[in-house]
Amino acid sequence: MSLSDFFSPLNVNKFSPKAGFYTSQLGLKTVFFADTFPELVENEYDIAIFGVQDDRAAVNNEGCGLGPDYFRSQFYVLNEGAYNSKLVDLGNIKAGATISDTYVAVKTVVAELMKLNIVPVIIGGGQDLTYAQYLGYEELEQKVDLVVVDSKFDLDEEDQEGLAAKSDTYLNKILLHQPNYLFNFSNIGYQTYFVNQDSLKVMSKLYFDVHRLGECTQDISMTEPVIRNANMVSFDIGAIRSSDAGANANAGPNGFYGEQACRIARYAGMSDKLSSIGFYEFNPAFDTNGQTAMLLAQMVWYFMDGFYNRKKDFPLTPKSHYLIYRASLSDGTGEMLFVKSKKSDRWWMQVPYPAGISENERFHLVPCRYDDYTTAVNGEMPDLWWRTYQKLL
Repeated sequence: MSLSDFFSPLNVNKFSPKAGFYTSQLGLKTVFFADTFPELVENEYDIAIFGVQDDRAAVNNEGCGLGPDYFRSQFYVLNEGAYNSKLVDLGNIKAGATISDTYVAVKTVVAELMKLNIVPVIIGGGQDLTYAQYLGYEELEQKVDLVVVDSKFDLDEEDQEGLAAKSDTYLNKILLHQPNYLFNFSNIGYQTYFVNQDSLKVMSKLYFDVHRLGECTQDISMTEPVIRNANMVSFDIGAIRSSDAGANANAGPNGFYGEQACRIARYAGMSDKLSSIGFYEFNPAFDTNGQTAMLLAQMVWYFMDGFYNRKKDFPLTPKSHYLIYRASLSDGTGEMLFVKSKKSDRWWMQVPYPAGISENERFHLVPCRYDDYTTAVNGEMPDLWWRTYQKLL
């Protein structure tokens, strides 16, 4: 089966300005599936955008399946940055006969693009599509680090409607999926009054990383190492405050500011490890003056800007490009090793594998902040080190 079987071609005129695109705009820098499906070859394209027009499992947000083309009308009039982009737009995946059919389509497309080293940028649809995005990693047979930007955990109890997942329960499907290849889950921007205490206990028990909105907005740079550790990112537009992104039926008065959302997207683009990203729950039915479509377009622009400014300092070779720092714990149990990149000034922490766990590697490298190093210098063990070690057991 060809990937073209999953997609509907685009009518470029629907999102083109009446006078056409300027030569500097992304609309003239992109290959579109309009008549002939683009030939996908490794090194021919870096990023592939595609929409998913399925909102059947988007709780209280019907209409978000129409979002992709509204996004395009704002995105392709943006000017290209200081790089030569290799961008392809594959069109839209229409809703399948069942929602499971849609998941199979998204899973297959994500997997095939990643095999070609092309980064999929998914414009949904409901955030339940995160589950399909995650399934695309099955064929890679490697552990996955998932980062979700959301005001909630989406761990609510399943209902009996028979859906494969819903936008407020899909995380259950990921956690229970077999074979289980989820190594770490991180939430960025949860709001405590939307999260029940049992869910917080589950996160603590599984040694997952969850970060409150206030913690993130106080210093948005603290999200960078969290995102740098991700293979895949799922961004719920509802995590942005309604004054900046009102095009979501579940939008609330609190959340990230628009510029903070753009910084998070840029951090995702800069991550050498990240191989797919999805932006979900944008509903044009609630979009005043196209403001949210414009913000979403700018977020994807910043993702691209980050991608084309990747430092390529992971994996950490050659060693001459890095500095090693050591810190001894005050209780005398040993020392901790930190690695700093000379190119980007970014930090990693070495967490040793427990005896007998890995025959090939001695350490697991986890992105961290300078603050983690100073904590260790002061003789204390950073929480990140402990949580990571427990997951390695």
